[in-house]
Amino acid sequence: MSDHEIYLDYAATSPVDPEVQAAMLECLRHEFGNPSSQHAAGRRARRLVDAARAAVAARVGAAPEHLLFTSGATEANNLALKGVLRRQRGARPHLVTSRIEHKSVLDTARALEADGVEVTYVDAETDGSVDPQRVAAALRTETSLVSIMHVNNETGVIQDVNAIGALCRDRGVLFHVDAAQSVGKLALRLAEAPIDLCSLTAHKVCGPKGVGALYVAPRTLLAAQLHGGEQERGLRAGTQATHQIVGMGRAYELADPELEAPRLSALRDRLWRELQAIPGVRQNGAADRRAAHVLNATFPGVDGESLRFALRGVAVSAGSACAADSPEASHVLTGMGLSDVLAASSLRFSVGRFTTKAEVVQAAAEVAAAVNRLRSAAKSAPAWCSGSGF
Repeated sequence: MSDHEIYLDYAATSPVDPEVQAAMLECLRHEFGNPSSQHAAGRRARRLVDAARAAVAARVGAAPEHLLFTSGATEANNLALKGVLRRQRGARPHLVTSRIEHKSVLDTARALEADGVEVTYVDAETDGSVDPQRVAAALRTETSLVSIMHVNNETGVIQDVNAIGALCRDRGVLFHVDAAQSVGKLALRLAEAPIDLCSLTAHKVCGPKGVGALYVAPRTLLAAQLHGGEQERGLRAGTQATHQIVGMGRAYELADPELEAPRLSALRDRLWRELQAIPGVRQNGAADRRAAHVLNATFPGVDGESLRFALRGVAVSAGSACAADSPEASHVLTGMGLSDVLAASSLRFSVGRFTTKAEVVQAAAEVAAAVNRLRSAAKSAPAWCSGSGF
């Protein structure tokens, strides 16, 4: 193995594109003004923020005035859910989401439950999809919001958000979508879609960490969650991080799914063909409805964490990076019906802009060798080691 690490964890985060770096450095060097200040330095910074907002809006098919900058998709998800549900008065509000959402949605839903909000968690299908009819069946007269992610961060399965959104619109229910994994892989036209709120982030598309956005459709009312200023239409107080916002704008300009998705899907499919040489390997999630960059695979008889650590030259994930410290099996995979044992024997591979064909071929070979070593070790282990994780 070479000293070069093969990075196949783009669904967790991505390297910052050199063009994004250059735009951010230029801003850091020369445009330090506060975008809310009225002097020349402030006005220049404000123009940069406005230009970045327009660039992000153009990529997702929205009007710039309908985008609020946040610190990332996690804050955007919090603002969407809490902003809608905490604004409700009178009847006890009701939220519908699925069991396979990102933790920033599930943990926010649990926090809202502690506030008295009722939450219905819809089950996923075995292929990782969320059936729109299950969502429809969960709706009540008091339902205020439905939150379903566009692309699952662990399996890459694409949810039918247009169908779910249409059901919500027919019932007068607001619909929120977490699209953190969508940009650069799928075309988004938010202004034309039945979506009222949509969370975005920069660091999944070769932009900086610490910046994201929330799309808020016209006439969608939210309660602010941060107070102390009138920035971002009074819904997200705090001095805007101009250099990070500039970085997000440039990253979204570069994240063209027509250019990137075909190459990414070819790399992902080549990786899967190579991995199929491993006996018993199985793919998780609907193969015909997945975003271009994610492959989730189970290696029966091998502990996923042991396999990940055995791959010293290949960066992959045993699940969502936001749940990496949890000893539990992936809630997404178990929510699809996998046993805890099989879920714990799974890895997520995700390719990106700087991944090469040679890297995916080498990575597959490294995985195959590691699986063989671990399976051999399990066979030769003494009886008292059974159940120890091998």
